[in-house]
Amino acid sequence: MTERPIRLLVCDDHPVVRSGLRGILRSQLDFEVVAEASNGTQAVNLARRFRPDVVLMDLRMPEMDGVTATGKIKAEHPEVQVLVLTTYETDADILHAVEKGAIGFLLKDTSEENLFEAIRQAARGISPLAPSVAVHEADRMRGSGEQRLSEREIEILQLVAGGMNNKAIARELLISESTVKAHMLHIFAKLDVTDRTAAVTTALRRGIIRLDS
Repeated sequence: MTERPIRLLVCDDHPVVRSGLRGILRSQLDFEVVAEASNGTQAVNLARRFRPDVVLMDLRMPEMDGVTATGKIKAEHPEVQVLVLTTYETDADILHAVEKGAIGFLLKDTSEENLFEAIRQAARGISPLAPSVAVHEADRMRGSGEQRLSEREIEILQLVAGGMNNKAIARELLISESTVKAHMLHIFAKLDVTDRTAAVTTALRRGIIRLDS
């Protein structure tokens, strides 16, 4: 018996982006785009109507932003997985979406293969982020105490302190920009901060990094 396709709801306020995503996704036999939303309010209503397996969620949309829409969808339908697609949003925006229940995130310039794999992982309840941001955030919210930064996280934070943005760090360390963002989210959760400046300030205060390194 053939398994049913993964049902997708595409949410983005730009028609060209939605059209492009629809075309890309329809190239895969195991995907079915059941609806499209141009704002957060539509996203919530369409999720209620179609009960998709995965929602591809833009964060900056009119009427209701993607973070708020994510929270409402997860509150009503915990089984629906929300995968954030982001371009210019801040790291804090992504962290807030994860706090609201998003399973993970991708940059909009990711490869088609990465997008397909992330959707399939999300449909199985597996975060495309490894290790899962949600795990670290849940530990922090449970008050599990201060968590140590990994060597890679310290290395990235040191580069942030030196003025590098995510793209430059990715080039320096020969990793993807999405991986850098994932590490930044882990750092935010572990240090209990929501932006890069606070992360650097906190790490300097605790002696985790040094400006003269």
